[in-house]
Amino acid sequence: MKDRHVGLMLVAVAALVGFLIWSYDNALTQIVNTTCSHGSACPMYATIDAQRNVAYALAGLVALAGLYFAFLKKDEPLVAGEKRKTKDLSKLEGDEKTVASYVQEAGGSLYQSDLVAKTGFTKVRVTRILDKLEHDGVVERKRRGMTNIVVLR
Repeated sequence: MKDRHVGLMLVAVAALVGFLIWSYDNALTQIVNTTCSHGSACPMYATIDAQRNVAYALAGLVALAGLYFAFLKKDEPLVAGEKRKTKDLSKLEGDEKTVASYVQEAGGSLYQSDLVAKTGFTKVRVTRILDKLEHDGVVERKRRGMTNIVVLR
């Protein structure tokens, strides 16, 4: 969700809370007016004023946070949503280029067992090719349970 939408929702929530505070404050003031026999010297009036001020201050803070998100904060792109860059595989030769191109065609990540099946190479040969590619910084292997996932760097 975009920061602007979150900010507008916070402002709406603050407005709703402000209305609820106003409604509650009016009801409480009416109750105190009818039940308190001391007049304006009644300590309940001071309590109502303190509660009202704190409640409106909190609602105001929520509204200010909402305005900040809605109008001042810039949306930043999500790192997880970035697309992988295409690697320049022209420097690679032979089997290394074949293995790296399969990983690239798969969207930048592929299980090592799938590489063995697609290339037709033996497990040992794929492992040694991946060792070299990992040393050169082209790919990275991550352990996933009983298999490895190969990811382009």
